[in-house]
Amino acid sequence: MVTDKKGAFDTIVERERGLRRGLSSAQMTMIAIGGAVGTGLFLGSGFAIGFAGPGVLVSYAIGALIALLLMGALAEMTVAHPTSGSFGAYAEHYIGPLAGFVVRYAYWSAYVLAVGTEVAAIAVYMKFWFPHVPGLYWIVGFSSALIVVNAMSVRAYGTIEYLFSSLKIAAIVAFILLGAWVVWHASPESGVGFANYTSHGGLLPKGWWGVWVATIVALFSYLGVETIAIAAAEARDPQRAVTRAFRATMLRLVLFYLLTLALMLAIVPWTEAGANESPFVKVMAATGVPYAAGAINFVVLVAALSAMNSQLYITTRMMFSLSRAGYAPAVFGRLTRNGVPTAALSLSTIGIAVSAVVNAIWPQTAFTLMMSIAMFGAMFTWLMIFVTHLFFRARYTGPAPAFRMWGHPFASVLGALLMGGILVTTAFTREFKMTLAYGLAFLVALVLAYLGWYRRRPAAAAGEAASGRSA
Repeated sequence: MVTDKKGAFDTIVERERGLRRGLSSAQMTMIAIGGAVGTGLFLGSGFAIGFAGPGVLVSYAIGALIALLLMGALAEMTVAHPTSGSFGAYAEHYIGPLAGFVVRYAYWSAYVLAVGTEVAAIAVYMKFWFPHVPGLYWIVGFSSALIVVNAMSVRAYGTIEYLFSSLKIAAIVAFILLGAWVVWHASPESGVGFANYTSHGGLLPKGWWGVWVATIVALFSYLGVETIAIAAAEARDPQRAVTRAFRATMLRLVLFYLLTLALMLAIVPWTEAGANESPFVKVMAATGVPYAAGAINFVVLVAALSAMNSQLYITTRMMFSLSRAGYAPAVFGRLTRNGVPTAALSLSTIGIAVSAVVNAIWPQTAFTLMMSIAMFGAMFTWLMIFVTHLFFRARYTGPAPAFRMWGHPFASVLGALLMGGILVTTAFTREFKMTLAYGLAFLVALVLAYLGWYRRRPAAAAGEAASGRSA
């Protein structure tokens, strides 16, 4: 059995040294929000509403509950062990090397593909202003700019992400205030009001099954909150930053998601939601406020860029961690003078290339396809975080962390059961059938790769990676 003997986890921390501690607690909070408030809310919510109708509010409440439980478990482990490998390193130490290998690669692949969903969404948003310009042009231009930002330094990344997230928060608050004003002052004949909740098939037009399926998209919307655990290794005061970011992030996310969706459903009938454009843009167009639709389209564009920026960051750090653990070539563990693993960054842009190809071949379904295959790795990682937390509580013998997860072990067990149920559900849907089919095949490939190639190599490869810390 693995125990947390003094110095045991320090080996993992030592091999991942070299990253710069340049992030403040405020930037940590914005990074978490930046990862979670993006395309999943601004474009993906249209899919969720189509599945559940007004019942989507229950779907997002379930997603919020799972995210809350996950953040609690992750915050406790991160406060005890702040490192860039994060939940991958925790799985390696408390469950075993195979678990750490699989979790890291599953998560890395998920967000490499998730970058592709943001890129696909950018092409959708730009059609609002430039309907005849091929989406490929926007994909290449915006992607290049964000790659440059991530290659500069963690401080540059944190500054840009803070600005992006601040704009998103301001826009969402403005949307809530304007939406509330429109609903409050709407005349009975305007078609705006809470009567829309029941006037098109009732509160649950697709039944409870529709609500449960919509939870898949809701989870996709919340994915990214775990970013603060990865960024903790580059925070100036990890324990304080993680605890503050956890509390601030969850409160804001729950309010933002549930309030915006509640107002959206009151202003525009749920039957008009779709994926051809952001439902937020439809709502703002319905208000009749001059230039409101164009303004909100700019905001959702920034949201996609912000989420993409965040995803490039976390995939780069996860590949860095894999390299330092000996599970990827040593070159991906090397750092520039500014403390940036640029080789890992370059590899993590694969999703952009995949999305560009998919967008060129299937422009109408690119977003749905990229989302369905990206979700498995992220949801599997969330499931494993709950499992790892149970092992952590059973085997951790160090000083009591400053933050403790409440309701143990029931909270982590509940989270694991909900995540497992949602993963199985994807196999019984038309839209997400690829999720589990792709995911299980990918897991088998990872296990075979570990057993056949990496099982005997980590120690030597880790030493090689750590010896080349600067490039």
